[in-house]
Amino acid sequence: MRTKLFFFVIMFVTVAGYAQQDAQYTQYMYNTININPAYAGSRGALSIFGLYRTQWVGLDGAPVTSSFSVNSPINNSNLGVGVSLVNDKIGPTNENNLSVDLSYTVQTSADFKLSFGIKGTANLFNLDINKLNPEFQGDPQFQDINNKFSPNIGAGVYWHSDKAYIGLSVPNFIETNRYDDNDVAIYKDKINYYLMGGYVFDLDKLQY
Repeated sequence: MRTKLFFFVIMFVTVAGYAQQDAQYTQYMYNTININPAYAGSRGALSIFGLYRTQWVGLDGAPVTSSFSVNSPINNSNLGVGVSLVNDKIGPTNENNLSVDLSYTVQTSADFKLSFGIKGTANLFNLDINKLNPEFQGDPQFQDINNKFSPNIGAGVYWHSDKAYIGLSVPNFIETNRYDDNDVAIYKDKINYYLMGGYVFDLDKLQY
């Protein structure tokens, strides 16, 4: 078996929100389905991924992200489907996302395929105000939020072969306001744009 070196460049542009954003990862190569629905079924076989990420261990409220996803092509068609679960905790917030992805793939050349995908997401957002220390107790902008439900939709494109890939996606088209009981918007999700790409090199063919 030839040894392969996976070289990839991943870029993402995030339009800043007021306090809440999509879960962030150090690498997206093995959990692409979380950000780009066009990836669903692109590997040509059933794919199962799990991930656990923590940052700044030992600090109260440090970010912790867990995710699990399954995606697969549908029989011998050009369609792919995927399901993913993401739990993201940071500070006083705890967010759960359930997403369903559907993709359609066309052959663009002997080696490359182009996939288009759409994503539907159900989001549950929780805010535990006891983990904060507001200057004024009873401030209407500092109230607990319990299982605030909000839907979202996204889309993406993914151009790929066995050796290379490039993708562009927007997993959340809807800018979601987070309201307390007084309809005061204290959190707001903004649109995120993701651009990623990579290439696979064979180590035994590299010249040193």
